[in-house]
Amino acid sequence: MSMPHRRRFLSALGAGALAMRAPRLYAAPRGSARLLVVFLRGAYDCNHVLVPHSSEFYYEARPNIAIAAPDPSSPSAAIRLDADWALAPALRTSLLPLWERQQLAFVPFAGISDDLSRSHFATQDHIEAGWPVASRRHDSGFLARLATQLNGVEPIAFTRDQPAIYRGAQVPNLSLKGNDLRASGFDARQSALLAELYVGTPQQAAVEEGIALREQALRDTRGEEDASSRGAASASTFEQEARRVARMMRENYRLGFVDVGGWDTHVNQGDGEGALARKLSSLGQGLAGYADELGKAEWRNTVVVVLSEFGRTFRENGNKGTDHGHGTVYWLLGGGVRGGRILGEQVVVEQRTLFQNRDYPVLTGYQDLLATLFQQVWGMSGRQINRSVFAASTPLRIQLV
Repeated sequence: MSMPHRRRFLSALGAGALAMRAPRLYAAPRGSARLLVVFLRGAYDCNHVLVPHSSEFYYEARPNIAIAAPDPSSPSAAIRLDADWALAPALRTSLLPLWERQQLAFVPFAGISDDLSRSHFATQDHIEAGWPVASRRHDSGFLARLATQLNGVEPIAFTRDQPAIYRGAQVPNLSLKGNDLRASGFDARQSALLAELYVGTPQQAAVEEGIALREQALRDTRGEEDASSRGAASASTFEQEARRVARMMRENYRLGFVDVGGWDTHVNQGDGEGALARKLSSLGQGLAGYADELGKAEWRNTVVVVLSEFGRTFRENGNKGTDHGHGTVYWLLGGGVRGGRILGEQVVVEQRTLFQNRDYPVLTGYQDLLATLFQQVWGMSGRQINRSVFAASTPLRIQLV
């Protein structure tokens, strides 16, 4: 069979399709560190996670959707973290225990400072590329470039298609959603035929791994369907997907990426309860499930970064929702994270401190935060990071791990 036919045959794997890996150029791992990047596509409302409860302006700007000030007697009130910030009640059972164990930190006023488009697609592309916006470069993704610097740090994307953050590298990608997997239509005979085509070629190992990944995920999905076969819906929540991610990361991978959609809440966002609170609850349970599934020993060597393309307007709109904004809040989780803290440069949350009188400003650039993390997790130098991952990052004077 000709190579064009082989490529079409491989693409039929759909969610299980696998791209081959690029070689590692530098040896920079520190211990057995593991990183998972979770991208919340759609721009989540950070004020629904990290509540500025000391700000009177917050309650004035959000008469219908503000989360109530901390009150231990109210299950729908925010949970006090310090004198200025509180946690969403939707995260009480999932992330609060991690905060109390000092394994969770938040970085408010974070984001991408040089993109003012407020466009989901443009800003996601810019963040995933990791180049300065003015360069207009999208030829590679920053996790792809990072992966080439680290010997023994195997990358994977838990996505249906290879994401832009890995563009330019050959990285396995696998959707863990049962419908995506079944859509590929490959049975055991077809998988065997595909593997046979690549015997003796440089792509043999990558193709065999892609088939194995897909079969493993299918087994996991079938098990869930069997358990819920009494007329109940499939348990396809983020928590269960995150547990599958944890199992695969624990056994085989140390650099992962997963995206979660549905955060564009223009209408009927809710307050401490409601549509957004339910999504946050699922996300929080998923992250807690990821930590639990890894186990204490592996969790100590793991960092999870949760980010989004931008924040949302500080004021609620006329539809009891929020619109596209600028600065947001990033999350850092892990057994070795120096958590229980609100990190980075901050300002008092008042009307006068808003960016363009509508949004959080960006005071901590995402490249600077991630460069700091790469230094502390893998021992990379600032020069190596700016030569090979980000072009112009400035590591922060913050101990993250």
